[in-house]
Amino acid sequence: MTGEWRGWRGAAQAALYGDDGFYRSPDRSPEGPAGHFRTSVHASPLFAAAVVRLLARTARELGTDTVALVDVGAGRGELLTGVLAALPEGLEVTAYAVEVAGRPEGLDPRIEWCAEPPRGVTGLLFANEWLDNVPVEVAEVDGDGVARYVQARTWDGTERLGPPVTGADAAWLERWWPLSAPGERAEIGRPRDAAWAGAVSSLAAGLAVAVDYAHVRGGRPPFGTLTGFRDGREVRPVPDGSCDLTAHVALDACAAAVPDATAELTDQRSALGRLGIGGSRPPLSLAATDPAGYVRALAAAGEAAELTARGGLGDFGWLLHRVGAPRHG
Repeated sequence: MTGEWRGWRGAAQAALYGDDGFYRSPDRSPEGPAGHFRTSVHASPLFAAAVVRLLARTARELGTDTVALVDVGAGRGELLTGVLAALPEGLEVTAYAVEVAGRPEGLDPRIEWCAEPPRGVTGLLFANEWLDNVPVEVAEVDGDGVARYVQARTWDGTERLGPPVTGADAAWLERWWPLSAPGERAEIGRPRDAAWAGAVSSLAAGLAVAVDYAHVRGGRPPFGTLTGFRDGREVRPVPDGSCDLTAHVALDACAAAVPDATAELTDQRSALGRLGIGGSRPPLSLAATDPAGYVRALAAAGEAAELTARGGLGDFGWLLHRVGAPRHG
């Protein structure tokens, strides 16, 4: 039996976003991404609370109390639902969910469902674990030291080496992920750079944030990170539509793809700390004066600790791009 051989970018694009793909088919993934992997959004409502604070801060910097919140890669709208439930009085938000799947039933009618980020809006664009699902080509160095595209057989994920990497892809590797030793692999992040630049350009003014599994040039994994997820477990990546396909993001390359915006690259632990999310336990004295309050505070501390944990969600990269000149006063 023979299968169809394709580069990983084309194979993953069809497997994830084709008509019967993992993210489009209600039969393959009826619960949406939440049924297959746990993101910060699913881990705790504190994450949505942090986004609310970031949204309010962005509104203050822009000198307005009416802003847009654009959730790119919105899943089933979980983050926007949490944010709308936690908005402070006086902040008016237009919420946009950007997602390839159809609008879920029962979603808050205030959320506008769209396939692409709306253009010309002012406010906060937030992309949590979106870029890692933008398909990319995979390269591997052969025995002669030549970087070649890796091709996958679509029905079982078996790999083989294809033609040499050339042109813009080769230039990207040389700048962002140099390869030399036989067997070394890389995910060529040019499509993610372009996707992120396009998302940032949709803002007229405000803040764009990408949150993802990430690495930078000084610490690239030597054999890449391509993997799959199904039913909450990591599995071998097979581009047949049966599992999520993901690879960590070269966020430093994405940052450089938007040269006209002010960029900051940090980790989730630091970013959430600035937004008031920490993992410190409540004082034990509270247990005597307010037992119920102590239990609630203890639970919140546990959730915050998960969101900021070293070796876990706290290591996620945060890329922040400020667009336009903020107005103070």
